[in-house]
Amino acid sequence: MSVRGWVLFGAMSIIWGIPYLLIKVAVEGVSVPVLVLARTAVGALVLLPLAMSRAAWTPVLRHWKPVLVFAFFEIIAAWALLTDAERHLTSSMTGLLIAAAPIIAAVLDRLTGGERLDPKRIAGLFVGLSGVAVLAGPGLAGGHAWPVLEVLLVATCYAIAPLVAARYLGDVPSLPMTAACLTVAALIYTTPAVLTWPEAMPSTRVLVALAALAVICTALAFIVFFALIREVGAARALVFTYVNPAVALAAGVIVLGEPLTAYNIGGLVLILAGSVLATRRASQTGREREPAAESQADSRSQFIPANPPEPPATRRTR
Repeated sequence: MSVRGWVLFGAMSIIWGIPYLLIKVAVEGVSVPVLVLARTAVGALVLLPLAMSRAAWTPVLRHWKPVLVFAFFEIIAAWALLTDAERHLTSSMTGLLIAAAPIIAAVLDRLTGGERLDPKRIAGLFVGLSGVAVLAGPGLAGGHAWPVLEVLLVATCYAIAPLVAARYLGDVPSLPMTAACLTVAALIYTTPAVLTWPEAMPSTRVLVALAALAVICTALAFIVFFALIREVGAARALVFTYVNPAVALAAGVIVLGEPLTAYNIGGLVLILAGSVLATRRASQTGREREPAAESQADSRSQFIPANPPEPPATRRTR
């Protein structure tokens, strides 16, 4: 991989590893709808001018139904649930639980007619799910059952959205589709945000977190992500999804002083090991593909839109 590729890879590993930290800070001063509106509106304003080609929007309009389904699971539902959960859970715990998305995606893919699961992948599912149990146990015991469930629902949303994109949006350009999804989400959250607008100006700490979420973790993230795909291909580009949970854990511990427990470390190791095993599958030549090529996670704010046109060997298939 080129130096540019490594730089982009490192940037994505950090950019989509720190949203959980920023959300945890931002929810101290604004409501869930206001936070989601800030992310989506700014993201849309940045990306829309970059996707003004009429030809690029034709496929988006032609596939408007699956685009809306994708937007619902990847942004509209996921970001609200994620933000609400972080009012009660640590940012590091949230980022680690989200890492279960590839495991959930492997199960959903099989249940909806996807590839059969061989013994190695089944073992990976059990290993990954055991990691989820290790992480969720303390939260459930501490009376945070609903926030834990919210995060697992987010992981499920992040697992469903790439399946929708892979099966129905493979020919839709990523940039205009992402801009359209963010615009729809911003419109939906405008009224709830106005109704829950803070009475007083939030603290500087909250405003900085909101700005970073909107500009860096949403708008800039998509631009860098598309550049990474162009530089190294879709398969290699998704490797960073395995790094995001570790970044989320480190950010929460170092910046916010969140506890680093044996449950955190053990759960992270089990989930990542399970994800690698559960998302591997044999290629047509009999060799196994790079695990990240089949990763369905996002981690994010973990948003993985349909890939721009790539050679068939690098595009996700069923």
